[in-house]
Amino acid sequence: MIFPAEAEKLMRAHLPVFGSETCALGEAQGRVLREDLRGDRDLPPFDRVMLDGYALKAAKFSARKRTFTISGIQAAGMRPFRLGTEGNECVEIATGAVLPVGADCVVPYEETSAESGKMTVKPSVTKLRKGDGVHRRGSDHRQGDVIVRAGVALTGREIAVAAAVGASRVVVAQLPKIAVVATGDELVEVGDPVAPHQIRRSNDVAIRAALIQAGYPRVERFHLHDMRHEIEHMLWHIIAEFDVILVIGGVSKGKFDFLPAELDAQGVRKIFQGVAQRPGKPMWFGVNPDGKLVFALPGNPVSAYTCLHRYVLPALAQASGRVERPRETVKLAAPFAFGSKLSYLLPVRLEAGASGERHAVPDPSNTSGDFSGLVGTDGFVELPPGPREFLAGFTAPFWPWT
Repeated sequence: MIFPAEAEKLMRAHLPVFGSETCALGEAQGRVLREDLRGDRDLPPFDRVMLDGYALKAAKFSARKRTFTISGIQAAGMRPFRLGTEGNECVEIATGAVLPVGADCVVPYEETSAESGKMTVKPSVTKLRKGDGVHRRGSDHRQGDVIVRAGVALTGREIAVAAAVGASRVVVAQLPKIAVVATGDELVEVGDPVAPHQIRRSNDVAIRAALIQAGYPRVERFHLHDMRHEIEHMLWHIIAEFDVILVIGGVSKGKFDFLPAELDAQGVRKIFQGVAQRPGKPMWFGVNPDGKLVFALPGNPVSAYTCLHRYVLPALAQASGRVERPRETVKLAAPFAFGSKLSYLLPVRLEAGASGERHAVPDPSNTSGDFSGLVGTDGFVELPPGPREFLAGFTAPFWPWT
C-alpha cells in the first residue's frame, strides 16, 4: 500500500490538461487564466494627480515666491490645462486628473489658502519637490509588461487589471463537467421519507458544494444502488458524458462493492487503490483512454470529504493549469498521539499564536462517519505514520477546507 505523497505523485503524472476557451470578463470570476494579461499602455497612462489641491511648478516656489495666480480648475477626465511659461500660475486640481502641462507637483488644499483668484502656500511648507502628489506615468507598469500571469484563479483584483488593460474577454481554462455519484441501497434523497434502516444523502451534497466553492460549478449528482446491472448501465452513460467522475462508496472489499471490477470492465485503468492513510484508506483513482478522471472516494463522510481536499481539488487545479502555491505548514498547538502505521489526516482548528503565527488545535472526529465533527474545524494536517506522540510545536502541512 502506498502513502499519500506517492499516491499524489502517481495521480499528478496521469492528469490531462483541460482545454481553453474565451469568456466575457463579467463571467470570469473564479476562472483560471490561461493567457498572460499585458498592459496595453503605460499604467498609469498619464501623470495622475493623487490629491485635491493646486498644481504648479516646484522650481518656481521659494520663501519669497509663495503666491500664485489660479488660472482655472481642472476635474478628472478634463483635458489638461497648460501653465504659462513664467511659472506664476497654478491650477486648482482634483484627484485623478491629468497633471497640467508645465506643472510637476501638487500642493494639497490644507497647506494653502486662497483669496481673490490667488493661492498662497502656508508658511509651514518650506519646500516643494518635483513629483509631490503625482502618480507618475508608467510608474506601475510599462506598455507590454506582464501584469497578471497565466495560472491564477481570477478574483476581483485580477479582473480589475483586465478591465484596466482593455481585456473585455479573457482566455481561461474550460470548466470540467463533474459527476458526483453516491452509491448504496441505504441512501435516500434529503427531502424523502427516511426509514430506520436508511440514511439521508449528505456525502454527494457536501462534495458538490465544496466543488462549487472551489470554482467548479458544472456538477451533477447521481445515485446508484448496489445492483450490478444498474451500476453497469448508469456508469457507462456517466463516463461518456462527464470529464471527471467522483464515486462515493463501493470501493472496499465487501460483497456489494462492485465498482472496481465494473470500472475495469469499462476501460478505466486503475492507477492506485488503497492509500496508507486514516481516514480514507480505500481511496481509488484511475483514468480511461479518453483522459476521463475517475476518483472513487470512501463512503464514510469524513473520509470522502478529506480525500476530496487531499487529492481531487489539487488534481482539478493542476488540470486547469492553475499555478499552485507552496503548501502551508502550521504548528500543533497541543500534543497529539496515535498508534498506527498509517498517515493521519487530522482535522484541526486554527488559532493565532503569541507572535501572530497560525497554530493548529487537534480536533479529531468521533469516527470517520461523524461528519458533524468537522463543523468548526478549518482543515486538516497530515501527520506521518506512527505510532508516536507529536508534541506541541510539531510542524505539519495543512489543507484548508476552503
